[in-house]
Amino acid sequence: MDPISERLRARHPQRIDLSLDRMKALCAALGDPQHRLPPVVHVAGTNGKGSTVAMIRAIAEAAGLRVHAYTSPHLVRFNERIRLAGRLIEDDALNAVLDRIEAAMAETGIEATVFESTTAAAFLAMAETPADLAIVEVGLGGVLDATNVIERPLLSVIAPVDYDHAEFLGTDLAGIAAEKAGVLKAGAPGVIARQQEAAMAAIERAAQAVHAPLTVMGVDFDAWAERGGMVFQNQERFLDLPAPGLAGAHQIDNAGVAVAAALELDLPEAAIAQGLKAVRWPARLQRISAGPYGEAAKAADAELWLDGGHNPHAGRALAAFLAERQTRAPRPLALICGMLANKDAGGFFAALKDTGATVFTVGFDGAAAEPAALAAVARGHGLAATQAGSVGEALDLALRFGAGRVAICGSLYLAGEVLGASRETWPE
Repeated sequence: MDPISERLRARHPQRIDLSLDRMKALCAALGDPQHRLPPVVHVAGTNGKGSTVAMIRAIAEAAGLRVHAYTSPHLVRFNERIRLAGRLIEDDALNAVLDRIEAAMAETGIEATVFESTTAAAFLAMAETPADLAIVEVGLGGVLDATNVIERPLLSVIAPVDYDHAEFLGTDLAGIAAEKAGVLKAGAPGVIARQQEAAMAAIERAAQAVHAPLTVMGVDFDAWAERGGMVFQNQERFLDLPAPGLAGAHQIDNAGVAVAAALELDLPEAAIAQGLKAVRWPARLQRISAGPYGEAAKAADAELWLDGGHNPHAGRALAAFLAERQTRAPRPLALICGMLANKDAGGFFAALKDTGATVFTVGFDGAAAEPAALAAVARGHGLAATQAGSVGEALDLALRFGAGRVAICGSLYLAGEVLGASRETWPE
């Protein structure tokens, strides 16, 4: 664990308690930094939030803008969550702003959670660093998420809504979508990704309630892959663009949403094309060729991919990506999978059951599912599965059994351990 994360774990409550009361009080004690941010793009959704944030940021930076970004979770170092005018926040600056958060909590008696404290820290740092745009990703839900003290976003974005965090958001898709739609605010346009019918209906009801105009993928604009690139079309524009620099067919939809957001921000077409090519976002179908795991795979002439998706929707995206790779160049396929114990492992493996992959299950630091139990779930969905003591052991087994394509998957926490194994693979 990095020093900043250790500090936060030691000094702040670890619980998740969806409420805005503590966050509003903490921000008030700090002079309401959320009201002093540059123009804000607020991004909610279940899957694709981080990728969409990364694409909007890359496009805006290609247009010459200085861009703040707040995302979660981090993979290796806590600093990854806060990007100030294009650069990850430095340790000294982050510790200094956390000192101010803790002083305000001590003075007022507020017991803010880790996420509330770090969101306030991000807003304080972003408010005091000049920039042209701030992109803020929702942590969990929307209505009661700590980031939702932002009252006047320039633009709201809702990525695809699906099932996740059932213990907090429930299992009703319309109810989940209504929570996510809490980022929609009066007068601020909303760019909405392609949604299931129940989710879209709930988002539309929320938009009508606050009089937020919507631009909806599949209705007002669309995007699709064509001739190795992608095409974007709305009622006024037809753009022939490069494919996004993130792997997977699902990233075309995420890119379409990012392009629609960029056009709402009046960013030029040249910057859109440049940003799509330049975008990077670690642990989302990331090809690993460095570090101990990448070197081991390379020595065995095997592909190694890393993906932090952890719910059925993400499982389907991973399955589609692997199917496309297997169709073009068939290789024996292995999955090295670790998941949090509270995730829908059955739904994740159901999405991957037709890949024909051999599965090796592993644990990781934190509330991970037991590898033996996870392997049993995979076998219940028709996948050959066995537990391993570590990622290194699992990779060694997969390569010794002849795997030519390996995907480490199931959790961003597992992905963080993989990337953290070598300074060469730390996110920048």
